[in-house]
Amino acid sequence: MRAMSLALVLIAVVSAQPAVAKRSGATGKRPNASPAGVDASGNALRRVPHGSFLMGASMGEPYRHEKESQHWVTLTHDFLVQTTEVTQYQWEVQMGNNPSRFEGDKNRPVEKVSWYDAVTYANALSVADGLPKAYDLSSCSGAPGMGNIDFAHIYDCFDKVTLTASTPYATIGWRLPTEAEWEYAYRAGSSTPWFFGSDRNLLEAYAWVASNADKTTHPVGEKKPNAWGLYDMAGNVYEWCWDNYGPYPDVVNDPVGSGWIDNTMLGPMRYRVMRGGSYASSAVDGSIAEVFCRAARRDMTDAGLCTSSIGFRLVRTVR
Repeated sequence: MRAMSLALVLIAVVSAQPAVAKRSGATGKRPNASPAGVDASGNALRRVPHGSFLMGASMGEPYRHEKESQHWVTLTHDFLVQTTEVTQYQWEVQMGNNPSRFEGDKNRPVEKVSWYDAVTYANALSVADGLPKAYDLSSCSGAPGMGNIDFAHIYDCFDKVTLTASTPYATIGWRLPTEAEWEYAYRAGSSTPWFFGSDRNLLEAYAWVASNADKTTHPVGEKKPNAWGLYDMAGNVYEWCWDNYGPYPDVVNDPVGSGWIDNTMLGPMRYRVMRGGSYASSAVDGSIAEVFCRAARRDMTDAGLCTSSIGFRLVRTVR
C-alpha cells in the first residue's frame, strides 16, 4: 500500500547562503496584518499585506543548511491566512470524518492528513464560503481523510492535482500557502532565526515541541502568537505548503517551487514542502527542537504521507 510504504519516506532539510544586501527601495518599516473576519469553518482570519522580504537564512545563522539560500522575494498581493491550524472540528464539519491520532479535544489540529487531503479540504471550504475552487481534483480517487483508517479506500491524486488558474496566486478560493507566503507569514516582519527573535530559549512560550508537548498535539492557540496574530506557526504540527520541494526558483516575484521527482525503491515520489516543526520535533537527526522551528527551515515528504505530526492551514488571495 502506498500510504503504508510511505512510512519510510525521508524528511529532508534545507538552508542558506551568504547574507544579502538591503534591497533597493526597502523602507525598513515593518508591515502589519489586520483582522479579517472568519471563514465558513469559524477560523479567524488575518489579512497579510503584500511586500518584500529576505527569504532563507544568512551564512551566520545558527543551524542553517546549505539549501536555505537567502534571497529577496516580493509578494505582489495581499492574502488572508487562517490564524490557527485547521482543527479536528473544522475538518469534521467539511469532510465528515476525523483521521487524527490524537482525538479527544476537537480543538487540536487535524493530523494524519496527506497533502492530497489538505487540498481537498481547501476546495470544500471554498464551496462552503461561496468561492471558486482553487484545485482541479478530477484525477483523485478514494475517500479523503481515510488513508490511515481504511486502507481499502486510500485517497490518492497520483501527482495530478492542478490549479484552476495559472498560478496559486491567481486563484480565488482557499488553498495551501506557497512556501514563500508561509515564510512571510511566519516571519511577520521579522528577520531573526525565529519570529520571536534570536533567543532560542524562548521557544517553549510560542511552540509545542518535544520538550514540552508530552508526545502529543495540543489545542490550537494556546501558545503566544507571532506579531501578526498567527498561532502555532512553530510547533504543534508541521504545515503543508503548495510547493514541490527543490531548489528555490529564480523568480523573485510571487515564486512557486518547481521541485523534482525521485525514483526510489518505493516508486516515483514527488516531495511537497512542509514547514514549522511539530510536537515531536526533537533530536531526531542529532539536532534539537529549535532547528525544526526556524523561519528558514525547509522540510519535505511525499504528498501521500499521513502522519500525526503533519497538518495545515489555508490562505487565499485578496482580490
